[in-house]
Amino acid sequence: MPPPAPDQLADLARAIRRWGVDLGFQQVGIGGVDLDRHEARFLHWLERGFHGEMEYMARHGTRRSRPAELEPGTVRVISARMDYWPPGRDAVAVLRDPARGYVSRYALGRDYHKLLRKRLARLVERVREAAGGFGARVFVDSAPVLEKALAEQAGLGWIGKHSNLIHPRAGSWFFLGEIYTDLPLPVDDAPTGNHCGTCAACIDACPTRAIVAPYQVDARLCISYLTIELHGPIPPALRPLLGNRIYGCDDCQLVCPWNRFARLTGEGDFAPRNDLDAPELTALLGWEETEFLRRTEGSPIRRIGHERWLRNVAVALGNGAATPAALAALRARLAHPSVLVREHVQWALERLDRAAAAAGPAGGGGPGP
Repeated sequence: MPPPAPDQLADLARAIRRWGVDLGFQQVGIGGVDLDRHEARFLHWLERGFHGEMEYMARHGTRRSRPAELEPGTVRVISARMDYWPPGRDAVAVLRDPARGYVSRYALGRDYHKLLRKRLARLVERVREAAGGFGARVFVDSAPVLEKALAEQAGLGWIGKHSNLIHPRAGSWFFLGEIYTDLPLPVDDAPTGNHCGTCAACIDACPTRAIVAPYQVDARLCISYLTIELHGPIPPALRPLLGNRIYGCDDCQLVCPWNRFARLTGEGDFAPRNDLDAPELTALLGWEETEFLRRTEGSPIRRIGHERWLRNVAVALGNGAATPAALAALRARLAHPSVLVREHVQWALERLDRAAAAAGPAGGGGPGP
């Protein structure tokens, strides 16, 4: 089959956007592959060591920022976004309750990787039915891809000061996926300028000050990195700043003014499972590995494993109140076979003991007159 003519490509691009919405995406855009500006920023980020222990971020050289090096022949990238803001317990209320654990809202339901990948694969099939054979490869966090830069170029929004993509009518609570293709489709207009203006809400709200400057995040300080990517001990100086966040962090998105336009997801798979939208920390620390694996089946949480899960929950309990239930839950883990778990449990107990001693026998600052 001969390659499509320019007018056919324009019709195909319009159809791709329509088919994407039919498949459950809120928006589909088409962008080019020139990421020079983003590549320079990314390489500078690596040079400063902001990726921490995420060695895979530096492993692939320029293939991350040059799509044709990753997938030869690529001239366009089809980017798609899918909303994930779930129903359930109020996020801010959970963060204010030290007896409960906070799980990043993206991780409350089914793992999004497979869901988005299947939908994008179906989109490729529909395009092939209409246009014949062409090169295409689907990505959903599955390869070195600068997905936010590509989505920005495809007109899906702009990269905010917290480094997340923001859409002016949808906020930032959405997943991204890409199709690399050799079809020379007409591209969408990228947003003109950045619409964060003088707002610094995300920078001010970051518990660990990980947003070291507008558009610059030091992952080594980021709670998402500390609770998910970091395999070893969480630095003691940062532990008190984690509060009750046990898997990821949403603070920068929760305060973003643009998220007043965010809508609840229509995907049932993204609804909270196992009451993880407001779980009791003492119960979570009591999960044995078999229960952890059962309750996190099909969830992105499973990737951190049981050991890091207990590490995170222990820190959260140490940042809470010295209740009999919290102390008992921690003491029950003092003999855990993992050095990592034992060390964080001991830290939590010592922290609660100090807090109780400072409060005095009456729990109100010491004996009265």
